[in-house]
Amino acid sequence: MALTSEQWKAFKFFDVSQVKLADEENATIFDKNNITCVASGSENVFFGSADGVVHIVSQAFKIVRSFKAYDASSITHMKQVQGTSLLVTIGEDMSNEPVLKVWALDKLEKKTGIPRCQSTLSIQNGRKQFPISAFAALEDLSQLAIGFGNGAVTVVRGDLIHDRGARQRTVFETEEPITGIEFREGNITTLYIATTGRISTLVISGRGQGQPARSLDETGCGVGCMTVDESTRDVVVAREDGIYYYGLHGRGPVYAYEGPKKSINVFEDYIALISPPQNNTSIARTAPLRAFGTTQADDLFSTSNFTILNTDLKFIAHQEALASPVKFIFMEWGDLFLLTLDGKIYRYHEKSIQQKLELLYQRNLYVLAINLAQKLGVDAAQQNVIYRKYGDYLYQKQDYDTAMQQYLKAIDNTEPSQVIRKFLDTQRIHNLIDYLEELHEHQKATPDHTTLLLNCYAKLKDVKKLEEFIKSPGDLKFDLDTAIMMCRQGGYHDQAAFLARKHDEHELVVDILVEDSKKYAEALAYIWRLEPKLAYQSLMKYATVLLEHCSEDATQLFIDYYTGKFRPKKDALVVVQVQPSQGGVASVASAVQNLAAMLPLPYMPTGLLSSPSSGQENATSVTQVVETNVDEPPPVYDVPKPRTAFSAFVDHPQEFIVFLQACIEADDLKEGDKVDLYTTLFEMYLHTASGKKDDSKAEWENKAKALIESKKVPIDTHNVLLLSHLENFRDGSILVREKQGLRFDIFRSYTNAKDTAGAIKALHKYGPEEPQLYPAALAYFTSSPQILEEAGDELDAVLRKIDEDGLMAPLQVIQTLSTNGVATMGMIKKYLSTTIDKERQEISSNRRLIQTYRSDTEKKRDEIARLSTKPETFNATRCAACSAPLDLPAVHFLCKHSFHQRCLNIPTDVYGEAEDEGNVECPLCAPNNATVKAIKKAQEESAERHDMFLDALARSRDKFGTISEWFGRGVMSAGTEHS
Repeated sequence: MALTSEQWKAFKFFDVSQVKLADEENATIFDKNNITCVASGSENVFFGSADGVVHIVSQAFKIVRSFKAYDASSITHMKQVQGTSLLVTIGEDMSNEPVLKVWALDKLEKKTGIPRCQSTLSIQNGRKQFPISAFAALEDLSQLAIGFGNGAVTVVRGDLIHDRGARQRTVFETEEPITGIEFREGNITTLYIATTGRISTLVISGRGQGQPARSLDETGCGVGCMTVDESTRDVVVAREDGIYYYGLHGRGPVYAYEGPKKSINVFEDYIALISPPQNNTSIARTAPLRAFGTTQADDLFSTSNFTILNTDLKFIAHQEALASPVKFIFMEWGDLFLLTLDGKIYRYHEKSIQQKLELLYQRNLYVLAINLAQKLGVDAAQQNVIYRKYGDYLYQKQDYDTAMQQYLKAIDNTEPSQVIRKFLDTQRIHNLIDYLEELHEHQKATPDHTTLLLNCYAKLKDVKKLEEFIKSPGDLKFDLDTAIMMCRQGGYHDQAAFLARKHDEHELVVDILVEDSKKYAEALAYIWRLEPKLAYQSLMKYATVLLEHCSEDATQLFIDYYTGKFRPKKDALVVVQVQPSQGGVASVASAVQNLAAMLPLPYMPTGLLSSPSSGQENATSVTQVVETNVDEPPPVYDVPKPRTAFSAFVDHPQEFIVFLQACIEADDLKEGDKVDLYTTLFEMYLHTASGKKDDSKAEWENKAKALIESKKVPIDTHNVLLLSHLENFRDGSILVREKQGLRFDIFRSYTNAKDTAGAIKALHKYGPEEPQLYPAALAYFTSSPQILEEAGDELDAVLRKIDEDGLMAPLQVIQTLSTNGVATMGMIKKYLSTTIDKERQEISSNRRLIQTYRSDTEKKRDEIARLSTKPETFNATRCAACSAPLDLPAVHFLCKHSFHQRCLNIPTDVYGEAEDEGNVECPLCAPNNATVKAIKKAQEESAERHDMFLDALARSRDKFGTISEWFGRGVMSAGTEHS
């Protein structure tokens, strides 16, 4: 609906000031009321006078030049060609044809000093003397159009700038006076012609040229009430009821603004209107068309209204009533100027955008302020200020929804806290959510904003909005850690897991599944799909809880990882057809793709697709996820030491045993790892056996024994002994001691445990190899009546063995048996009698041996004496070496052996006599003699080694015999001989 003149909002967007003329001479020109036309351009204003003079005025409103353009004509129309120094003037005297001249203002005639006239042209009107009512020209002056009061329009074509000739043609004729004429350039050049009764268009060049004029509107306009908007090239017409826009094809927008209008001009984005005041309307209605040639004296006592409109935004930028009628309006230097009939010039300077906005703020016209700022191309920051002010205004009016819309528009240049504080009330939480979401969209949200937004979702329990927020496509628009933390605190565990998974926070996903969702199987499945390093970290963190709830799968995952066989699982989507009658999956329709990088089942994009397949009307397609077996080698990773996993199985012994057994079977185990594994497995066997009974216990103990009995199992013996002791597993200790030859310790372990049967068994097993067990057994059997009773006949066997092997002296046996007072004389009577008999026999044997040694010694002494003092007869006839008959020289030895001298290889002198007879030795007796000499020498040397004597004495069981032996070696006489 068009606005009426009363509905236009009026403002003071222009500052008005009267122009002070430079001097009295300049003022006189305007006071005489001699100005007949005005033109502006190229930083100057041009005034044409009734006496044919052109006055050029500078920005200081000082006449910089005046020249006589016509001798007897009044200048009625002028046009300055923008960007050039060309000026077009038209002079009329009503007795001759109007004369058009083109002036080059930068070229002066040398004689007269006035600008050079480039060309002169008489404008033809069929020899009809009518005044020119409208004039228009193209910027290059290639075409000009002149409208006359008799309704004719003449078009001039040619090169007027260089005076190369021009052609004139009347292109339009009507009975109504021409009131306006304008050009519209483009692919074709169109001439808009206005009369008092209609608006027409005429193509004067380009396609359509030569066709008759086309009527755009059957309503015309007054003189001066048509102009052209250079920005849109549309023609603007002012009528009493409003302002009309005309395009190339017809009428355009219409803006109602009632009242008579005398002229219309376009100034930047505004329409400048001159109109008489409303109290003169009755007069205006009696004269709808101003008479041509009306005397100015008729207007001296009338007034004018001056209005500046913005038709796009529909407001009045300036409006005032002038005491004197407006004669001319012109624009230059960015301002608009009015020349009134009383010779005064007024400057209208547009206020700055900030000043205009302040005026609008005062009246709370924020919508208009926004539109104005946008139209003027104000930067986004300034526009956001307007939006924010508008939002504050609406907030004060409690229009919270609309206020939030404005705050959202100003989000880029607004401190978020200023808005957030306004909407913290629970009743306005929806508005707050909108603002916080927009903050995230603009990447301006802080972790605190994310926290607040998620709290708002939680407050409203709006899961849908929460999911839309966290699943929004594109780059991350919020602080990830904060969002995950808030989702976990608010109980939105699935959403928190989604966020963590989407952004590759795999450790967080596992945390959420285990700690928050308690979805242990899904957590384990997720770990199984991670890369080895990431999987290991999460597995070790939650090993205990995963073994508690998913023992079998978790154990298998441990085995795979610690044996170097870990391969991340992968999934695939399949679509299957489900028949309602079957209640399950009928067949696999197709494998969509191998989603190698997809995530575990709980977060796979599954869904029900209700698309019936051909031939199965009641079937539905179901998307399911299945594990795929991809034949790929396991990834390369550093397999950790098995002991790092031991602590995870503290409360899961059976799973631990399975893990240990699997690791032992793995290839490329290091020696240190083998020791750890076997030792720990041995411990677990014993621990398991300790909790069993009867046959089951024996079964586990046998497994433990098999480990330590095997020569290939590298178990540390100290650990076996310690573990066996802690678990009361005696067989383990025994086996280890057997391996190390600690038979005495085995026997002692039985005796310490008062296990007489075990001690007897150990005695039978180890006694032959460890004789010292029998004296220990004797002491043990007689340590208490009960043990003695349990031993039975073993005491006699032990005494017999001691006696046979001479393990103890009888006195030692007696002392041992008398320690506890358990054994009686009756028990050892047989042993004593046997011992005494043996002692008697030994004494008798020793006496006979002594007598023999004495007689032998006497014989040797007698023989030595005889050989030393009496001659010896040699009866041998043959050589003992070669068995040949003896001949001289021969050698006879006292041992009764005779040899040829040559057979002894004795060196001789020149006389044939032996050189060293004293050193000649019987070859046959020499070996025995050498042995005797060596023994003697060894005895002599050992006689000085008292440490050897003491060591032998300490190790000997027969001390007296050892002393006797060393006495025979001369140990006791060593000191005497040396002295």
